[in-house]
Amino acid sequence: MTTTTMADGRAPAEAATAARTALVEVRDLAKIFDVSPPWLNRVLERKPRQFVHAVDGVSFEIPRGRTLALVGESGCGKSTVARLLVGLYAPTRGEVHFDGVDTRKVLGTPQSRALRRRMQMIFQDPYASLNPRWPVLDIVGEPLREHGLIDPGPALRARVGELLRSVGLAEADMTKFPHQFSGGQRQRISIARALATQPEFLVCDEPTSALDVSVQAQVLNIMKDLQVRQGLTYLFISHNLAVVRHVSDQVGVMYLGRLVELAEKATLFSAPRHPYTRMLLDAIPDISMSGRARTPVQGEVPNPLNPPSGCSFHPRCPHANARCKSERPPLQRLKGVLVACHAVEEGRLT
Repeated sequence: MTTTTMADGRAPAEAATAARTALVEVRDLAKIFDVSPPWLNRVLERKPRQFVHAVDGVSFEIPRGRTLALVGESGCGKSTVARLLVGLYAPTRGEVHFDGVDTRKVLGTPQSRALRRRMQMIFQDPYASLNPRWPVLDIVGEPLREHGLIDPGPALRARVGELLRSVGLAEADMTKFPHQFSGGQRQRISIARALATQPEFLVCDEPTSALDVSVQAQVLNIMKDLQVRQGLTYLFISHNLAVVRHVSDQVGVMYLGRLVELAEKATLFSAPRHPYTRMLLDAIPDISMSGRARTPVQGEVPNPLNPPSGCSFHPRCPHANARCKSERPPLQRLKGVLVACHAVEEGRLT
């Protein structure tokens, strides 16, 4: 008797169960950017059009109340995935389902306002994401006014004060301007603004990368507390594996626009499968001085305009063979972990 499996290696019953519990489902998501020079330059220089596959067939699910972290080197497509999920970019291919609704069919229609209330984004740079000419009352209160949730006046001020207190700021701060706050305080204001519409899903695009280490811990602890109290679901984008280890439930590792490994946090940090994941973890300073053998990340990310054939990681991989150079590995479930690697599939890694 044959057993039917899904594209990611799961049985249909397992996939159906996951679909019922997942708040966010991403299927074969792709985004291609046209980075060609102007038409006249191409004609004079006789150059073809150029395209970057920023995101290339990414699939994952985020259960309610949990955090999926996406990690990888700069330029791997993490932030593009974040913007695709909240509708800031339109996907070239693939689907994003939020609570069973195809967001591509809803965004841009009158029904999109209700959907946008339920998903918000926290941006990377707290110095650029806040309007310097607005007081905090207007910054945090803008989503409330735009969605018609509260009328301007005492009720709005009371709600903004409540939101500020929830992120560790004072109600009196609503009269101040962004330049009067530190970086960590500005990011708290960004979090308060994102929480204004009482969303269920927050996309966090490296929200602590511009902050000092001590301030990072404060902001992360606030986000964890809010998740527990309000049942929030997070997509957390970061290149800092120490931060990811603190906040995530699942971790997805991206390389040149593709997911190369997706696993539970404990599994990924204790027994990484993909050679790239192993190299990323080996690059973390060994504070405990365990003395174990370490292999720092070798080489550089290839030019995304001309990616390598086969497995895009093979020029940097010490385990690559002829198959790796010619055949692109699919993301498949191997011993409970989703991984895209021929060496793992063939058992060539110890």
